[in-house]
Amino acid sequence: MQADTTRPAAAPLLRANRASRWALAFQAVQKSKHYYVLMGPFMVIFFLFTVIPVVFSLFLSFTYFNMLEFPRFVGWQNYTRLFLNDDVFMIALKNTFLFAVITGPISYFACFLFAWIINELPPKVRAFMTLVFYAPSISGNVYFIWLIIFSGDRYGYLNGFLIQFGFLLEPVQWLTNEKYILTIVIIVQLWLSLGTSFLAFIAGLQTIDRSLVEAGAVDGIKNRWQELWFITLPSMRPQLLFGAVMQITASFAVADVSIALAGFPSVNYAAHTIVTHLMDYGTIRFEMGYASSIATVLFLIMIGTNLLTQKLLRKVGE
Repeated sequence: MQADTTRPAAAPLLRANRASRWALAFQAVQKSKHYYVLMGPFMVIFFLFTVIPVVFSLFLSFTYFNMLEFPRFVGWQNYTRLFLNDDVFMIALKNTFLFAVITGPISYFACFLFAWIINELPPKVRAFMTLVFYAPSISGNVYFIWLIIFSGDRYGYLNGFLIQFGFLLEPVQWLTNEKYILTIVIIVQLWLSLGTSFLAFIAGLQTIDRSLVEAGAVDGIKNRWQELWFITLPSMRPQLLFGAVMQITASFAVADVSIALAGFPSVNYAAHTIVTHLMDYGTIRFEMGYASSIATVLFLIMIGTNLLTQKLLRKVGE
């Protein structure tokens, strides 16, 4: 029988290839060391205040921890309780998904549509309109306006308008009626949604190489819709992905608008979300292990949604 000499001969070659890859990686780091130095402070802060808390929360989700006693390992008990025994969480899960399905795509397309329209305006008008559309997302006391609009007495703007024109005989308690609360929260969140993603789209539209548009016209692009699909969107993939991540995070992490308008908790948990449920157990009841399991479920939902969105965005312009 002839001895097999393939593996002994291949082993040094594999080691050499591995060593060469490490050498190339080290050279790349050395070549770009200034960038790593500039990124260093952010990465340290990100690791300390984001990565470590997420890992620690994942560990706590398998424990019973009440902030007074040392965490006690309970296995899958928190998750079993969450999905099988916590009816309020199932209401919050339904509300959150309904909220995300409606506000996520609508706000994402609205951000891009308004950014695309505003980008066509003259520079000074563009700057003014960008401020006008972005202002609601940074206004500090913005919920006060909507509380006046949906006030449950005759002095509320909506009730006053509907009573004056004969649509209502008596004022409606908009913010304490479970039939209307979630719809109102969705409307207000859509009004607030032109935020960071909107600015990212404006910046992306400003950086598109105009020579690509001219080349597209030579290659047969005949209208603005074809230019949008084959040139504008492919050139803005980084901004589109960033905007998608921001909108997904905002739609699944909604809490402030619900608390400000509907209270905490809302009537019959009509506007209860996963984040408000997390706040209930984490900041009021101090059941930190159970709150960590809620946070872990929300984190996995966001990760899965972001991965799905990335796959869809890769097909843009194909």
